[in-house]
Amino acid sequence: MKKNKIFGFLAVAATALLLVSCGKKSSTSSKTTTITVGASAVPHAQILKHVQPELKKEGVNLKIKVFQDYVLPNKALANGDIDANYFQHIPFLNQWNKKNKGNLIDAGAVHLEPISVFSKKYKNLKNLPKNATVLVSNNAPDYGRILTIFKDAGLITIKKGVDITSATFNDIASNPKHIQFKHSYEPKLMPQLYKNGEGDAVVINANYAVQSGLNPITQSVAIEKSNSPYKNIIAIRPSEKNNKAIKKLVKALQSKSTQSWITKHYKGAILPVKPVK
Repeated sequence: MKKNKIFGFLAVAATALLLVSCGKKSSTSSKTTTITVGASAVPHAQILKHVQPELKKEGVNLKIKVFQDYVLPNKALANGDIDANYFQHIPFLNQWNKKNKGNLIDAGAVHLEPISVFSKKYKNLKNLPKNATVLVSNNAPDYGRILTIFKDAGLITIKKGVDITSATFNDIASNPKHIQFKHSYEPKLMPQLYKNGEGDAVVINANYAVQSGLNPITQSVAIEKSNSPYKNIIAIRPSEKNNKAIKKLVKALQSKSTQSWITKHYKGAILPVKPVK
C-alpha cells in the first residue's frame, strides 16, 4: 500500500514537472513575433532575406511573400493578408490610396531604384531623332520621373506649376523633336521589349532591369538622379504604426550595415537611403 502511494506521488510530481517545463517553453516562444512582408522578387525580397538573421536575434520571425506585379501587394496589405509590403515609392502609394480609398502609410524609406532609359540604337538620350518612339510602362506614378529625365536632357519642357510627382505626359509644354511616348505596357515586360529591339528607347524600372540581367549604371543611356523623391518604402496599415516588430524591421533595413550591403551587392544599380545614425 505504501509502495502504491509512493509511486502515485512520483507520477504526480513528474506530471507537474512536465507541465512546468512545457509552460517555460511556451513562454520563450511567445517572445518571438512573426510578421509577413510582401515584396517584389528583386531587389526587395533579396534585401529582406539579408536582414532575416539579424531580426531573428531581435525576436522577429520575418516571413517574405513574393509578388510579381504592382497590383496585388497593396490589396493584400489592405485586406490584412500581410503585415507590411516593400515594393513601392510614396507617389505610387499616394495614387493607390486615392484611387482605392485606402489609408496605407509610409513606415520608412529604404532605397532608390533609379529608373533608366535603354536603347539599342543610340548611345545617348540626346541623340534620339525626330519622331522617336519611347516605350514606357503603364505605371502612371512613374511618369514624373521619366519626364524629369527627358527634361534634364533638354528634350522637353514641363508646364509651369506642375507637381512632378503627379505629372503625366499631358503636362509636356514643349517637345521640339516630337518624341512619342507610348505607355501601355506592363512594367515587367519592359526588359523584354528592349531586348527585342522595339522602339527607339525603352524606360525600365531598376528592379525589373536588374532581375533581367541589365545594369542601369553601365548599360542605360540615361538614369534618374539620386536626389529623386521616389525612394522605395515599407508600407503598413495605420493600425501597425506602433508595431515593435515593424519598427525593428525598418531599423534593420536602414542600418549602416544593410545600406552598405545594398551598395556593394547591386554595384550602384540600387541606391540606399542615407544611413540612420
